[in-house]
Amino acid sequence: MAAPPLVSVIIPTFNRAATLGRAVNSVLNQDYAPMELIVVDDGSEDETPSILAPLREAGRLTLTRQPNLGVSAARNAGLRLAHGPLIAFLDSDDEWRPGKITAQADYFQAHPGEVLVQTQEIWMRNGRRVNPGRRHLKKDGDIFLDSLALCLISPSAVMLRRTLLDEVGWFDENLLAAEDYDLWLRVLARHQAGLIDQALVIRHGGRPDQLSANHSLDRFRIMALEKILKSPLSAERRAAATRELERRRAIYQAGRAKRER
Repeated sequence: MAAPPLVSVIIPTFNRAATLGRAVNSVLNQDYAPMELIVVDDGSEDETPSILAPLREAGRLTLTRQPNLGVSAARNAGLRLAHGPLIAFLDSDDEWRPGKITAQADYFQAHPGEVLVQTQEIWMRNGRRVNPGRRHLKKDGDIFLDSLALCLISPSAVMLRRTLLDEVGWFDENLLAAEDYDLWLRVLARHQAGLIDQALVIRHGGRPDQLSANHSLDRFRIMALEKILKSPLSAERRAAATRELERRRAIYQAGRAKRER
């Protein structure tokens, strides 16, 4: 049998000392090998360096530090350091359950033609478990149309082939938020999504420092939709993306008008 492929795990972080250790340990406690962990400190001003220093010195992770350039730039910095043909991302306030990497790496070994696979999630909000609505449950197959109105791929839940990013491009560093929505639209316009129907990610929400709490997502989703409409799409997909763009613009303009009163 072929040797298992190297998985490169990338954690971008900014001022998340309170949750970063939990995220890092959830990676280091995975049972898969070979694996490399890359943490990109995006200009943190808290205790992040002191938390990571012992692990770096012990050779358990690669640490790089840059000025605060945003999550897209941080993930891209990690990609530049990554050696593996399989890439997994983890947000520094989320965590993985045991077996997550093994399940996804095995999936790719069994499905050599697929380029992306994710898992289901457990949602936590302010320390309490909540049930996601049915529309938030992960799906497989051709999910481009479903993903226009709602981002159905989570960075912390996904693993992908490095060649996929070489094909569709990396994270857009001009987007301060909805950067994942932008990337997944580019991916799903060309490829189907795979799914492991197990909750192998714990996704923590309700924090005031999350991007969704600090930026107008509609503004950046509008930018992502304008971008995808410049790419080759079927007539059905182009019509659906155009309708979603018009809807987002209306919502964004209504919100601006309300704030200006």
